[in-house]
Amino acid sequence: MRPAIRAIILTVLALVLLPYILTPFYALGHPVSALMIGRWLTGAPVKRTWIDIGAMSPALPRSAVAAEDAQFCSHHGIDWDALHDVMEDAEDGEVTRGGSTITQQVAKNLFLWPGRSFIRKGLEFPLALWIDLVLPKKRILELYLNIAELGPAGQFGVEEGARYAFGRSAAGLSAQEAALLVATLPNPVKRSARQPGPAVRRLAGTYMVRAQSAELANCWGRNSGF
Repeated sequence: MRPAIRAIILTVLALVLLPYILTPFYALGHPVSALMIGRWLTGAPVKRTWIDIGAMSPALPRSAVAAEDAQFCSHHGIDWDALHDVMEDAEDGEVTRGGSTITQQVAKNLFLWPGRSFIRKGLEFPLALWIDLVLPKKRILELYLNIAELGPAGQFGVEEGARYAFGRSAAGLSAQEAALLVATLPNPVKRSARQPGPAVRRLAGTYMVRAQSAELANCWGRNSGF
């Protein structure tokens, strides 16, 4: 094998393995996302202020799970039932939702890139399983809430998202405000919690109801680690 080809193979292998090596270290600290790094490198604005999950309004993690991943506390990184439903919708030509779990989104945000491709999904799936194995659910959700893009001008994480939308910390958000903020996902450029339109308000209302469901209440119970 030529040295150049060998070097390319080793480089690709190192890049694939690097997230698996880094993940255990992300049990602590304040990691940044690949998108944040990309914006820094291109000179685009990035605003992120870390806030521990215990300091957030309790409505924020509840709303995030209600909106993005209702089975978050029970699956192991991938919601196979939701994925099956999405595949059936795709076969019928009616793809109206995504099948990504919060853990998959953490994998993508921390280590991969936005957009849709089979290559990215192929990397994302085993990485999500690894993240769920290595990190506690509470930490995974804390990472997600601190790296998700939640504002139109480079605001990342719920703290900067709350400051932009409501002029105060994520610690003091009401249930309605938390649901409005989460309702801007996955496109906080087109969706606004600061000036929510009818669609965002409808989504927020749905998420508020879901957040109070018995399943989520049990998930957030004493035995869940939250």
